Amino acid sequence: MKIDYEALGFKAGLEVHHQLDTERKLFCRCPVKLTRRHHDAELLRHMRPTLSELGEYDGTALMEFKTRKNVIYQIYNDMNCTYEMDDTPPFLVNDQALDISIAIARTFGMSLVDEVHITRKQYLDGSIPTGFQRTAIIGVGGGFRMQDRDIGILHMSLEEDSCREVSDVGHQIVFKADRLGFPLVEVVTAPDFRTPVEAGVGAEAIRRALWNLRKVRRGPGSVRHDVNCSITGGTRIEIKGVPRIADIPHLLHNEALRQKSLLEIRDTLRIRGITEKVITRQTRDVTDKLRCVRGGGLPWDTADQVIAIKLKGFGGLLTRPTQEHAVFAGEFAGRIRVIACLDSVPNLLYPESPEGEELGDGIWHDIYRLIEATHHDAVLLVFGPREDVETAVSEIYIRAREATLGVPPETRQALKNGSNDFERILPGPDRMYPDTDHPPVPLTDERVQAILVDLPTAPWIREDRYHAAGLPEDEIRTLAISPSAPLFDALCVEFPGHEKALGEVFGRILPGMARKGIPVIDLHDEQIRGVMRLLVERRLYREGLTTVLAVLSRNPDLSAEDACRTVGLTPVPDNRVTDLVEEAVQLPLAKPFPSAEGRYRWIMGRVMNGIRGRIQGSIVAALVRQRLETP
Repeated sequence: MKIDYEALGFKAGLEVHHQLDTERKLFCRCPVKLTRRHHDAELLRHMRPTLSELGEYDGTALMEFKTRKNVIYQIYNDMNCTYEMDDTPPFLVNDQALDISIAIARTFGMSLVDEVHITRKQYLDGSIPTGFQRTAIIGVGGGFRMQDRDIGILHMSLEEDSCREVSDVGHQIVFKADRLGFPLVEVVTAPDFRTPVEAGVGAEAIRRALWNLRKVRRGPGSVRHDVNCSITGGTRIEIKGVPRIADIPHLLHNEALRQKSLLEIRDTLRIRGITEKVITRQTRDVTDKLRCVRGGGLPWDTADQVIAIKLKGFGGLLTRPTQEHAVFAGEFAGRIRVIACLDSVPNLLYPESPEGEELGDGIWHDIYRLIEATHHDAVLLVFGPREDVETAVSEIYIRAREATLGVPPETRQALKNGSNDFERILPGPDRMYPDTDHPPVPLTDERVQAILVDLPTAPWIREDRYHAAGLPEDEIRTLAISPSAPLFDALCVEFPGHEKALGEVFGRILPGMARKGIPVIDLHDEQIRGVMRLLVERRLYREGLTTVLAVLSRNPDLSAEDACRTVGLTPVPDNRVTDLVEEAVQLPLAKPFPSAEGRYRWIMGRVMNGIRGRIQGSIVAALVRQRLETP
């Protein structure tokens, strides 16, 4: 479905979480590594919310507390310690990680804080055994160039990574603790993206900037994106943990669809006179009523209790599409899946659902009569353990009241089909508070200046420069984050007017040789400089470049001139080229050629066979054509 994003008032922002390439974790001395081996021990925890500095509970923490989860951690003797289990205070922050975060902040032109203050951010989903994540703001402001405009950065934080989820079934969730404590940065952009595709481009620009520093981890799981989105009249929705940049546009498109649909449902409810105050609890226990239809493989066959729920004025809305592969009823199903832990599919039924149709019109007619509902109302069946069903009923009515207001602020999880589902309500400021276990860390001018000495040029600055030099787009993308970019820039100054030839070598030829397994990474700067000098002075030609570079990559002590002599690529004197052309013209043709062009190509092949790489092909071509035109 096409959407006019501008008319919708669409806007999006990114929170990019990228692990840093350090030897140790952020607040302890455990190594940074992942494992597939079996864990050494298990730890069981139950999470409880705590009061903020203002004596208030965070709504997300209260929601997580409702789930009554048993949280099990799989821990490793050589990768975890007592700090991570909240049995000892933190070590001082990892200096290597802090230095890298400073470099990242300055890459985006951010203003650094004078002192790094560690704070605690509550996480009661169980992903961190302590129940909170230690995090610190490193820089604010700044931005980056994307295509033809600037994207703002709000702030960047240095924080510890969470555990890896192994399973989440019912009231038990299992985490693997090897990743726990990995240092990572969170780069938070302003809501400056106006289309879903722009957000994907922005995520790629941030990733390239981080890769350009050569100080972040790469590979699966090293980077995750939280994508924030809203439309006019809606609210900020956070889609959590998107691993692939390619998934961002589709997810945002669906979220825009969802918010548009939820606002239309709100307006429909208002027209029907359904407000937040009108929605009151109207339920009926129909467990006994449905015993007669048990045993046919229906979802509630093993349920302790089945409750019918009446939603006044919601008739016909449950099947209203909200996004691709989802209808409005999914908003209720997502809530009770997470909060009531009713995670079997389906976890609720209604007359139009595939499983609900199996009940038959007669059963539904009786249920509507028992609960005093009409066709103007919606009726849902919720089933499961009694305590979970009670939680589910409460959450359904909470979500129904929110429907009368529009789009509730939520954190949602990305699904593989490009849609999203409920994960938790959106956290507020009450989950943040100072960490009194860690002293402030001053960022001295001397420390910052020492880091900035080796700070590479940002990719978008290089891209602008390379575009002005007329380099092709594919070479620009390769060069802008290449470790050879500083040498390329220096050679462009040393050999002005030859930027395109240099760009081909650095942006196409060398990467192509690397893909073929040639160890071009072992080439040192003076060897490359020597090759480029020979090329500029026309003592080496394009056709011989790869041969000479391959020889040099395997012989670190060899000069460019010596490599040319080794492979016989010394320049051919002009008089010798003329003689070779004449000899080729006089040779008997291998076969009759129907056109002059065919004869020209055959003669060119004979001449170049012995001198390829020792002279520019265009010079030989001009001499051959001139000779063929002479009677």
